[in-house]
Amino acid sequence: MFWALGFLILFMALLIPILAIVLGSPVTRHLLHSDPRRTDEIMERVQNLEDEIAQLGHSLEELREETKFVHRLLDNPDRPDRDIEPPPPGS
Repeated sequence: MFWALGFLILFMALLIPILAIVLGSPVTRHLLHSDPRRTDEIMERVQNLEDEIAQLGHSLEELREETKFVHRLLDNPDRPDRDIEPPPPGS
């Protein structure tokens, strides 16, 4: 029983300086005093990046379809062009 009380006292004695170091750090002070306008700006930038990534994904898919079409044309040069339809524009 006494060992548990001794452990608790030792734990509290070590916890106080650790908390003082963590709470006094520049990172913690910055997090506590962050500007909400700055957070809104960051969220807007993240949304813009997500939109651009979606557009890039769409462009990449279009390039894949066009590449497949060109490969089919090059693989079968004797075949008439009317048998192979190009991908629809904007897809």
